[in-house]
Amino acid sequence: MTGMEGENRFIFVDPSSKHFESNRLFDLSDTILNRDGTLLPFFRLREKVTDRGMQIHTADYLFQGQIHKIQNVKGISDYYSLGLLDNFIKVASRKLARLAAFIIIEPPVVAPKLYEALPKLTELFDRVYIHNIHGDGYSMAGVDISRLRKLYWPIAYQDVQHPFWDNQDRLRRIVAISGNHNPRFRKREQYSTRIEAMADLAKLGVVDLFGRGWDQWWSRNALWWPYWRNRQALISIYQGSCPSKFEVLSRYQFCLCFENMAMDGYITEKIFDCFYAGTIPLYLGAPDISKYIPEEIYIDCRNFSSWSAMWKAVSALSESRMMVMRQAMRDFLKSESGIRFYKSLEAIFE
Repeated sequence: MTGMEGENRFIFVDPSSKHFESNRLFDLSDTILNRDGTLLPFFRLREKVTDRGMQIHTADYLFQGQIHKIQNVKGISDYYSLGLLDNFIKVASRKLARLAAFIIIEPPVVAPKLYEALPKLTELFDRVYIHNIHGDGYSMAGVDISRLRKLYWPIAYQDVQHPFWDNQDRLRRIVAISGNHNPRFRKREQYSTRIEAMADLAKLGVVDLFGRGWDQWWSRNALWWPYWRNRQALISIYQGSCPSKFEVLSRYQFCLCFENMAMDGYITEKIFDCFYAGTIPLYLGAPDISKYIPEEIYIDCRNFSSWSAMWKAVSALSESRMMVMRQAMRDFLKSESGIRFYKSLEAIFE
């Protein structure tokens, strides 16, 4: 968008789900879609675009039957996709808009087809944003490396969230917040590792599980061995769904914070949610996390030989030490490194 103020310019964002169409991607009033401020990065983006004299809409307005809903759609239009493979060919063939950027948010264990499509994506889009640009976790065969850009996960807040962070009355236990999922792609997945950790910690009586689907033994997500082998332990710690992650996190000293895949640069909202609520993350995910987030504000689970050894170490942390860690979390969010995540979406649309 740089240098384009004053022009008759339109930005169209193709969201990852139809639930966000009709500009609901920018609507903070939807308490379900905007749980814990999830949509704030997109809301801020719309404000910035509007302040610069441009319009931004979800891409359904760009397609047949929707374009008439926008007044004066003339001039230059840019198309951004948040991970949909169905629409960009239509945009290119009909010359509806310039293919500005494709943003891959999901890892290969969730969306392997996105990574298989990288050669085509880097051929057609000006830029493709991805968690790492050196091929860790995916193939670089046929990929135009010059089009790749590092993606920093867009986060909602630049500071801790009160009153959650302030809560001192916390259980000296571990909370896990996760839905029950059966990954499509097994290589380097951490869904099974998360289940095994919860099952081992359940034996010690120190973990509670929140999220959807853990009690639904008949679902597709339950149809794999790690779930069935540990089902009894999982049900014993299951506390139900989680309307607000911040509220649940604020009740606990520690959180089992595992990414869905071990891949360089793949750092999601999970660890930031812990920072907002002042809960110490027990982290397992990006092997290179220390390049982006200071080591002193999370516990690296790779440093322990077993889950019981990890619990022995973290349960011995003093209140004063944990308060130092919480303050360091707050300092990080306000630092240049933290702001890089906070402003990442705006940087993509520059």
